[in-house]
Parts: sequence; structure tokens; C-alpha cells
Amino acid sequence: MGRTEECMNAEKFYGNLPSIETERLILRGIKESDAEDLFAYASEPKVSRFMPWAAHRTIEDSKAFITFVLNAYRQKNKLTWAIELKTDRKMIGTIDFVKWLPKHARAEIAYTLSDHHWGQGLTAEAVKALAEFGFTEMQLNKIEAPIVPENVQSQRVLEKVGMKLEGVARQHFRLKGELVDLAQYSMLKEEF
Repeated sequence: MGRTEECMNAEKFYGNLPSIETERLILRGIKESDAEDLFAYASEPKVSRFMPWAAHRTIEDSKAFITFVLNAYRQKNKLTWAIELKTDRKMIGTIDFVKWLPKHARAEIAYTLSDHHWGQGLTAEAVKALAEFGFTEMQLNKIEAPIVPENVQSQRVLEKVGMKLEGVARQHFRLKGELVDLAQYSMLKEEF
């Protein structure tokens, strides 16, 4: 794939974030009206424990995040989906390709889910759906997921969807002021 082709491919997705439907979820673009739903889970310290962001203190924090994402959509440099639960049409999390390298057919996935929905297999459902989209529509060959090794819940999700541990990068990431290790999980297209 040439450089121009790569840019066109990237523009196709950055400029037009598609909705992805699963059995219980809709992955869709974030909207201003998601602020209350976002605040409901992003304000929980246990949800942000292993995330680079602090728990939202006010609804204004959630609105600021949404504004950031909407601006990034307009600038065509963000691939963040809201995770919406079909049964009540509420946003219960986000899932992203936080880093996409079309030239190398590789992307990094990240996700956050409301603690009220932990343990129901919803994160794995969202990860599988986005991985399928990445492998089929974005022509990815590899999807990576770096996590803090202590994040056992996320480790279970990644193993459930078939990702494998490649190794641990020591003191690789600054998380809330502290250098932490990152366990690198990945899946190749042929393994999906």
C-alpha cells in the first residue's frame, strides 16, 4: 500500500466513524448528550484506577472529554466509539483504536466500561467486534493491547478474546505520576 493509499484509507475511517452492532451493544460515535452517562461511570475511582486519566469530579469534566473527542473527530484524528447498551440505550463505556499505524497494519486498542456492567462479558463483546472491524475493514494485521499487569480484569478480557501476552515492558509508562510496567498483549489477523 502506497503512502497516498494509506492516507485515503485513514481518511475513510477518521472522517466517518461507522456504527458497529453486536448482540447486546452498539459501538457508535460519542455525542454531546452522552455527558451524564459518561459521568456516571467516569466519576468512579475504581473505573479510572488503571487509566491515564483521573476520575471525573464534575459533569464539566465529562463534557470537556466529549468536546475533546468531538474536536478530534472534526480534525480526523480520533477513533473513539461509545459503547451503548441496547437494552436501555445508555453509554456504558468507550473503546478506541488509540494508536493506528496503517503503514504497519497495526493498531492499539483501549477500553473503559462502567463498573455496573463488569463481569457480564460486555467488554469482550466490544473488543471482539472492534477487532473484527479492524481486521476486515481497516486491513490490520495486528492489534495490540498494553495493560498494567495488576489489571487482572482486563487481562481476563484479552485472554478471553484470544490475545496473547508478548511480554512486559518494565517501567514503561507514567500512570498518575508513577512509572509502571505494561504487559503487552496482541492478536494477529490469522489468529482471530
